[in-house]
This record gives sequence, structure tokens and C-alpha cells, in this order.
Amino acid sequence: MLDQKKVFDCLAQHGVSYFAGVPDSYLNGFCNYALAHCGDRNVITANEGNAVALAAGHYLATKEIPLVYMQNSGEGNTVNPIASLADKDVYAVPMLLLIGWRGQGNTEPNHPQHKLQGEITTGLLDLLHIPYSVLDDDDSKFADAVEKAVKYCREERGIYAFIAPKGVMADPDKPNNVDDVYPMSREEAIEVILDHMPENTIYSATTGRATRELFFLREKRGEGKEHDFLNVGSMGHASSVALGIALSRPDRPVVALDGDSAAIMHMGAMTMVSKVSAPNFLHVILNNGAHESVGGQPSAGHLLDWTKMAEACGYATMQHPVTTKEELIEAIEKLKKVDRAAFIDCRIHKGLARKLPPIIFDHREAIDALIDELNG
Repeated sequence: MLDQKKVFDCLAQHGVSYFAGVPDSYLNGFCNYALAHCGDRNVITANEGNAVALAAGHYLATKEIPLVYMQNSGEGNTVNPIASLADKDVYAVPMLLLIGWRGQGNTEPNHPQHKLQGEITTGLLDLLHIPYSVLDDDDSKFADAVEKAVKYCREERGIYAFIAPKGVMADPDKPNNVDDVYPMSREEAIEVILDHMPENTIYSATTGRATRELFFLREKRGEGKEHDFLNVGSMGHASSVALGIALSRPDRPVVALDGDSAAIMHMGAMTMVSKVSAPNFLHVILNNGAHESVGGQPSAGHLLDWTKMAEACGYATMQHPVTTKEELIEAIEKLKKVDRAAFIDCRIHKGLARKLPPIIFDHREAIDALIDELNG
């Protein structure tokens, strides 16, 4: 991994000291250094498009070149503000992008959700007319790349991207940081839900730890996985997949096992229940206030009143978050009986309940089993 102090010192020497973005495991060294040393000049944003727009506002107000960081899966979220706000033919907002290159070559053989994204990472930048450098784990080469990139940004009023392959910006040892803010772990909360929902319930688990823990809970409990949609990619969309299933199969209970960071990423999806009837849909946010899957950086999850927001969107709620197993059981039993979509803000602590290996499974086989279950 590059020496992160040298990385930030080099950026500062060229006037780059404002950062915004969404944390990524391939960038966890960079993200954690920014979190520890940059204060309010580092903003963890709702999504990557939000980061581009925030960075644009910073440039307009200061003329300082900002840096936006993201996993390559977030490039899609940036396309609209890059093409129609920051582009040289619109407002010509210069900025640096730092992109973690998941799925490069054969670096993620067991994670097909990264394969296509890895293949098109540089192609998307070409389509957006953004020049880029692929970084090496070499401090002197990084300094040269920064000098070249900042020169381009200043002279052309354009965007320049750095692409970080595996190991260049990431510490290989990602700690399991457990706090004691709330008594339940995510895995414990998921198991309570499995125990108290009907056996024919369909589950849509969000990207990251929720998918992994649901997967291994099924194995621990000796259960099949044909009722589960594992949203291994497309962060922020698990609840929409769940709602789509619930609307199409009103005879089946459907639970979205969402995360706070994922829900924040596409929060507008929550408004959909105000326009449709889905009394069989239960939306649970497993809220630990962190981007846990990529390093535990803080989210706004514990700062928000999710219950009031959900009520405003049309959900039935318990009027308060739940924080214990007993409260979660009470909420499930009550909300199973309501006449509209229901919502639970389930407050949990950070960290894994137990050490789990990566999920390795046949994605087509798994989704076909769910399709057969729903259409059989």
C-alpha cells in the first residue's frame, strides 16, 4: 500500500485538500486516513453522484480542486452530474476522481458482480472524456501522477481520474471493530426476524454483511436459500427489489434486510410505498451507523430519525427505533398485521457476531431457485 501520509502530503502540496465520496474496501487506507486527519474537509456522502455535486459546490466557492473517491461500482452514479454539470461544455468544474478498481482482470473470481464493472471501468472514463492514470504501489510514481493530473485540471478546467488496483490504497488487514452502543448484532437481528416471520417469507438482503450473514445463517440453521435474494451488488436497491416482488406476489410476505448506508444511498426509494399498496412488505433497516463492509467509516444512520421519515413516506411503524431482541419481536408481531407496508429502524452495534468467510456460490443457480420458488 502507498504511504498514506505521503499521499495526502503530496495532494496538499498541489492544493488538493478537500475530499468527498463513498468509502471502498480497495481505498480503505485512503478513506481511514482522511477520516482521521481531514476533519470537516472530508465528507462521506450519500452516494457518488452526491459527492461529485458537493465537490462542484466546493470548487465554485473556493476555486480549490477537490477529490472525489469511490468504488468503481459507483461510477454509474456519477455519470449524470459529470456529464451535465461538471463537463467542460457545461460549467467546466475541475476535480480529481479516485476509483477503486474492483474486478480488474481476475482479481475477484468468486464475485461476478464485479466482473463487468471491472471490465468497463476505464471505458466509462473514455466515454466521459476523462483522462486517467492507473496507480502503482510506488510513492514517487504517485507524486508524478498527481503533478500531471492537477496540471490538467487547472489548465483544462477538466476532470482527471486515478484508478487504484487492489493493494495500492488498501490495508489488507481490515479490523472487526465492535462497539457496544446497542446490544444486538446484525446477525442476531436477522435471526430474530427469521424466527418470527412466516416460513414462506421472501428476503431481500442488502449488499455486504447482511447478504453474507443471511447466507451463513441459512447454513447454520440447516435451511435452504430458495427464499433469499442476495443483493451482492447494486448498493441501495435491495428494498426496491423486495418491493417489486411484494407487489407482484401479494400472497407472500417479503422482507427487505436493508443497511443504513445502503438506504441512504437511494433514500428516494422509500417514497414509493406512498403510491402503492403493499401490506405484505416489511422494510427493516439494520442500522449500525457505519459503512461496515468497507472499513467501518461512519454513516449518518444513527443521526437520522428513520421512523419519522418512514411515516412521512407512508409506512406503518412502531413510532420509535427498536434496540433489543424483545422490542424487535414485538415490532414484527405487531407490524405483520397492519394494512400497509411496514418499517423498522433496528439499531444494532458495529462489528461481526462471528468471523465469516466470503460468500462463494453459483449466482445463476441461486436466482433460478428463487424464481422457481416464486413461480412454482
